[in-house]
Amino acid sequence: MHVLLVNTAEKAGGAAIAASRLTDALNLYGVKATLLVRDIQTSRITTTRVPHSGLQGLWLRWAFLWERACIWMTNRFRRQGLWEVDIANAGTDITRLPAFQQADIIHLHWVNQGFLSLHQIGKILQSGKPVVWTMHDMWPCTAICHHARACEHYYICCHDCPQLAAPSPHDLSWQVFQKKLHTYALGNLVFVGCSQWITEQARKSRLLQGHRVLSIPNTYDPRVFIPGDQTEARRHHLLPLQGRLLLFACQKVTNERKGFALLIEALNSPRLQAWRGQLSLVVVGQMAESVAAKIPFPIHALGYLHGDAEMAALYRAVDVFVTPSLEENLPNTIMESMACGTPCVGFDIGGIPEMIDHEANGYVARYRDASDLASGISFTLDPERHALLSQAAARKAHTSWKQETVARQYHELYESLLSTP
Repeated sequence: MHVLLVNTAEKAGGAAIAASRLTDALNLYGVKATLLVRDIQTSRITTTRVPHSGLQGLWLRWAFLWERACIWMTNRFRRQGLWEVDIANAGTDITRLPAFQQADIIHLHWVNQGFLSLHQIGKILQSGKPVVWTMHDMWPCTAICHHARACEHYYICCHDCPQLAAPSPHDLSWQVFQKKLHTYALGNLVFVGCSQWITEQARKSRLLQGHRVLSIPNTYDPRVFIPGDQTEARRHHLLPLQGRLLLFACQKVTNERKGFALLIEALNSPRLQAWRGQLSLVVVGQMAESVAAKIPFPIHALGYLHGDAEMAALYRAVDVFVTPSLEENLPNTIMESMACGTPCVGFDIGGIPEMIDHEANGYVARYRDASDLASGISFTLDPERHALLSQAAARKAHTSWKQETVARQYHELYESLLSTP
């Protein structure tokens, strides 16, 4: 069995990391797996990319820019929300590539931003090869948005999209919804949600009616993300050896969806005043310095860390990882942190409550409730319970997201598709 996994990038973004790790897990399990990407970041032998030379390279850049331009014009030339939607109106044809032709199963992941168009996804389905599509966000089950938020239009038919500047009954979301209906009917297609939450949301979509929809989680690298010596990890990252450390990590701190404003509110709440002089905040991501003045505790801004080993050492260095995100599926960061034995605090949103068992290996705060978020941080920092939370977090990661367990579930799915006439 040869499986071709397809993702826009190899390492940039959560879906890319998850797809790369699944490729490794499948190969370790005995399944021949190759990851096909547009943007490659390493020289791994299990990763290949679409050709970038000559006209093909120009077309890849044009496809990306053309899609953005169409969204920009439709949105009345506003940059706001430009990256919140994708319309898949341009991309590259991967069905001509040897890697595609040699594969028995095609496994799509996150294929947006000009990599695959709906027309090309249709060609993949018409090839007759079984296709699995892992949903790292809601785009496969909505028309154009990656997170539907409170909108339920996709249950029946997208229209009057709240993420467009000029929503209407036959707006861009309606048009793309019709194209997706036609495309999904062209072949054998199975959808997989990384979390039970997104699987349940997807099953409500008219687009996926008649298609099999199931849930299989992501996995992590157990050779890297393991518990270890906290003092050594703090020395490695030049962090204080004494006191308690709280970690926040995202690509850009100013991204509203990551909820940093609510974390600031929580840190300024009376509930955490008892930790003054003991607690510091470690921030991974861009723009941390711009908000430092709003935080009532010492802040250690580390910028962007390269490589899993660096992040694993950081998880081991801190006492609690907090993720106040307002939109999430199954965050790799929570999985990684728990695997390192670091308890997590997050809101009751998306797949987070599936990962964090409330008050058993972390704390699940009420959605958008900064006061409860502060209570969760204080709860997990408590030295009387921290060791038990830490052990439970590592145990949950090992039992729920093992490479072998995840690879076996996908292998069983692949075999069922190949054995079906």
